[in-house]
Amino acid sequence: MRGSKEERSRQASKTTTTLRQDPALPAVLFDLDGTLIDSVYEHVETWSAALRRHKIVLPTWKIHRRIGMSGKSFARELLRELKNVPRGIHIENLESEHDAAFARKMPALQLLPGSQDLLDHLTRCRVQWAVATTGKRKQAGRLLKRLKIPNQTVIVTGDDAERAKPSPDIFLAAAAKLGVEIQNCIVIGDSPWDMLAAGRKNALGVGLLSGGYSQEELERAGAFRIYDDPADLLMHIEQLGLPGPD
Repeated sequence: MRGSKEERSRQASKTTTTLRQDPALPAVLFDLDGTLIDSVYEHVETWSAALRRHKIVLPTWKIHRRIGMSGKSFARELLRELKNVPRGIHIENLESEHDAAFARKMPALQLLPGSQDLLDHLTRCRVQWAVATTGKRKQAGRLLKRLKIPNQTVIVTGDDAERAKPSPDIFLAAAAKLGVEIQNCIVIGDSPWDMLAAGRKNALGVGLLSGGYSQEELERAGAFRIYDDPADLLMHIEQLGLPGPD
């Protein structure tokens, strides 16, 4: 029994040492959908289905172009474009229908290439990082189960901020929980909304093409560098002033 206790103590000490941060390095704030998890097109499908149930038929590209915004902001903007909005439409109901349909698709979702390797590498290199997503806490928690992340990981969701992306509130909250200035953070996301939110507070925006937005769209929104996916970013991570793999 004593030996078991000592072993647990050594493991705890090892974990603490591994997670001790290097203050000379910038912190990294990750979006979730389309950045670490391959889930953007499932969001498009489930939003499209929820709208069609209320006899609102829109081209799917219009829906895709707003993925990354909060559900409420997304729905309000789409409904404003309609000349005739069906009676009895409630944004909260649309969002609930989308969430329920998306939850049914979750078991089939996959990590994007390199997601786990990138997070493991940052942890080993003592780089502080957090997840900041517009999704709700319950939804984010289920998605994050696909990743092996430290228990101390900072996770900020749409439930933790008054305004969602492209407002910078979620990234500001994540930086505050890490105890760093937002100007010393790198925001990694797949949508222009991530890049706009980062630029609002002078964080460095880094775009990924894995959410389906083009390089031009991400650059126009302020992306400093653009990579295919987390694996491509890890391969070129020194370009961001972060330590590279051995």
